[in-house]
Amino acid sequence: MTQVAMVTGASRGIGRATALAFAQAGFDLVLAGRLHGASRDNTHQLLDNQGNPLPGSLDEVAAQVRQLGRQVWCVPMDLLDGDSAAAAATEALAQAGRVDVLVNNAVYQGSDLNVSLMQLQVETLQRVAQAYLISPLLLTRVLAAHMAERGSGVVINVSSGAGESNPPVAAAQGGWGYAYGAGKAAVSRLSGVIKAELGGQGVRAYTLNPGVVTTEALQATIGAAGIAALGVGSAPPSLPAAVMLWLVQQDEAGRWQKRTVHAQPFAEEQGIDQFNRI
Repeated sequence: MTQVAMVTGASRGIGRATALAFAQAGFDLVLAGRLHGASRDNTHQLLDNQGNPLPGSLDEVAAQVRQLGRQVWCVPMDLLDGDSAAAAATEALAQAGRVDVLVNNAVYQGSDLNVSLMQLQVETLQRVAQAYLISPLLLTRVLAAHMAERGSGVVINVSSGAGESNPPVAAAQGGWGYAYGAGKAAVSRLSGVIKAELGGQGVRAYTLNPGVVTTEALQATIGAAGIAALGVGSAPPSLPAAVMLWLVQQDEAGRWQKRTVHAQPFAEEQGIDQFNRI
C-alpha cells in the first residue's frame, strides 16, 4: 500500500521541497497550509520588501506533485486557529485514509515575530504560543494516535538553532528575537515526548534543525545582510528535505531520535544527496 506523508506549511520553502522529495520517492501527499490558488490573506502574513505576500500556494505545489505521478490532497490549516489544526488532521485521514509521516514544518511568520525584546508585545507571544505550541500539539495528537493504533508512523518536527542557542547578534542586525526563539524551543521538546510515550507503539519522532536555508521567508525576514551576519554557510531547501526522507526510510531502528538532527552536517556525514532540485 502506498504510504502517505502530510507536510504542513507546504506552499514554499522547506515545506514545498519536502513535499516534492517525498513525492519523488513514491509517497502520496497531504499538503496543509493557508495559501490556496491566487487568494491572499495578509493578516499576520510575511510580506516582501514591497509589502506583497511571498509567492507560492498549496495548489501550485499540488500540481507539481501530480506531475510526479502521485496523489495529493490539500487541506486548509491556520496555525493561529487551533480548531483548524485539529480539523486538518481529521480531514487528512478522511481524504487519504492514512498518514504514515507527519512533517510539522509550518510556522507563524508575522512581521512582529523577530522584534526586539523591548518592543515585544504580549499579543505576539500569544500568537507564538498558539502557532508553535498549541496547534502543532492538536494536529500531532490526532495523527500520532492514528499511527500508534496502526503500529507505525513517523513525526518530524522542524525546529531551529534559535530554539537551542543564543542569537549571534541582535534581532535588528539579523539575529532572532525572543518570540521566535521561545517558539522553536517548544517545537524542539515535542519529539522526545512522543518517543517516550508512543515509541513502544511503533511511532518514531525526530527533531530536525535545517540550519540556515535560503528560503523566500529567510530572505524576506533578515535579507542578505542578515544571512551574512550569521557567519555560517547556507543550503537550499532540498537539503533538509532529503535528510527528512532519509530518516523516514533509512533509520527504521530510530537511532537518531532523542537528539536534534542538524541537517547540513548530517547530510555530509551520511552522504545524503540533495536529489530534489525542482
